[in-house]
Parts: sequence; structure tokens; C-alpha cells
Amino acid sequence: MSEIKSRDFHAPHLGGKCPECGGLRLIKDYETAEIVCIDCGFVIEDKIEDTGPEWRAFDDEQREKRTRVGAPLTFTIHDKGLSTMIDWRNKDTYGKNLSPGQRAQVYRLRKWQRRSRVSDATERNLAFALSELSKMCSSLNLPKNILETASVIYRRAVKKRLIRGRSIQGVTAAATYLACRQCGVARTLDEIAQYSVINRKEIGRSYRFIVKELDTFVPQSQPSYYINRFSNQLGLAGRIETIAIRVLNAAKDVQLTSGRGPLGIAAAATYIASTIAGERRTQREIAEQANVTEVTIRNRYKELIENLDIVVKI
Repeated sequence: MSEIKSRDFHAPHLGGKCPECGGLRLIKDYETAEIVCIDCGFVIEDKIEDTGPEWRAFDDEQREKRTRVGAPLTFTIHDKGLSTMIDWRNKDTYGKNLSPGQRAQVYRLRKWQRRSRVSDATERNLAFALSELSKMCSSLNLPKNILETASVIYRRAVKKRLIRGRSIQGVTAAATYLACRQCGVARTLDEIAQYSVINRKEIGRSYRFIVKELDTFVPQSQPSYYINRFSNQLGLAGRIETIAIRVLNAAKDVQLTSGRGPLGIAAAATYIASTIAGERRTQREIAEQANVTEVTIRNRYKELIENLDIVVKI
């Protein structure tokens, strides 16, 4: 089997047949770097070059990391990272400073290169919007996959001409929120509006419009997404997070989570778990982190206690 794996059928450029016997059954042996005729064993070529890479890759991620043909394509740049950049430092390839005449020439080249990258209104729109997306994702500490997903959503909106009559900041904020929902990252509209110049109402309106026009599937926001976040913000131990997730799973089994806000359910589960584990946090402390009212936590707490038969000693 190893011999078969190291060879494949090959038709060389010399007429595609063996010069000795005229056979057409030729193989390329990678181990010996030879092209051999199967019928007579004549070595047609030897010491052939291996045009493949000298490294191995077992999946697409490793293949992209180890390749050396430039940066990978990215949707976070308006030209997808395919264009070149002229360095801002006025030095040549040897590190020497350029003369005044050369600096003026490089300045003109740099200016025209920037103009050529953004040639029409659509590219100018993308360049500004994608930079706004990068700033927002950086302010919210969102991972790179959220930025890529939001960039793809915004590009789809531009392609369908959904941006006309709407602010770029509002659509980028809505694309960021939609990307968070699709990737399962816990971010609320209030948090996104905090780092945007657009208010929450306008972002929500743009979000609903994009979801409708793009016919995009938006998964339901799960309360379990917020448990880890609340635990970290409140400085709770890992076992409290485990207890809170168990409470949520039990509540989901009896359909207590349907029709209720995920933030309130997650905050109430965190409150119950902290009380059971002996690291109790007040409802006000949890309400401040969850951005909900104490009344909401109290109502969800009573529902969970009564329907799940949980005994909490306060």
C-alpha cells in the first residue's frame, strides 16, 4: 500500500509514451523522483523536481498558516487585502534615506496608489464602513471571526443596495449585532449602542430591516451565553458557573426559558448558584452587571425556585 500511495500515473511531455517499448502506462514515483514505465521498467526521467511544498498540512487551517504566498484573503478590507501598500518610511531597500527628489516622487506614488485603491463610491463606502466595523469590534473586545462575519453581512447589504437612505454607522452596528447572534457571542443592543454614535432604537430598526431583506437565519439568544460573562464580571468561582448552567438546563426542560428575556433568566440562575455555593452576591450587584432591573431578577428567581423545587438557604 505504501508503494501505491507514493506513486501516481503520469503522462510526460515526451509524447506521453515510453521511448523504449512504446507503452502508455507510466507512473511518477515520488520516493525515487523518477518517471518509470510499468510495462518494461524503463526509467524515462530521474531526479525530477518536486513542485509541492516542503511542509505538511492536515487541514485547511494549517495549510493557510504555512503557505508563503502572501496574506490570506480577508473581508475586513474593502479590496480583500489583494492590493499593495507603499511604506510610509522614506527609505530604500538598503535602509538608506531617500533624497528630496526621491521623497517627492514616492509621495506622489503613494497618493496615486491610495486613489487607485478607492476608485468609486462603492469602494469608498466599504473602506469607511469596514474601518468603523474594526473600531467597534475592537472596542467591544470581539474575536476576529465576529469581524469577518459582520464584514460579510455588510457586503451583502451593499450588494443588495440596502444602505441607501440609512446611516453607515447604524448599518455597521446592526451587522455587528447580527454577527454576534449568529456566532453565539453574548452582546446586547445596549452594549453595541454604547460604542456607537447611533442610539439603540435606530440600531434595532436597521437590524430588523437587514434580517428581513437578507432573509438571514438568526438563532435564538441562549441564556447560557451570559453565564460565563456574569461569573467573570462578579469574580465567582467556576463551580458556581456549573451550578447556574445546571439550573438553566433544568428550566429549559420544563420550558421556563421560553418567552422570557435571556438576560433576566441568566441573572436569576447566577443569583441562585451563588447563594447555593455560599458566595452570595446581592440582586443589585448582579442587576448592574446584567443591565436588568432587580424586579426582573426577583421575578425570574421566584419562578425558578417554585417550578424547580430548589431549596435556597438565605
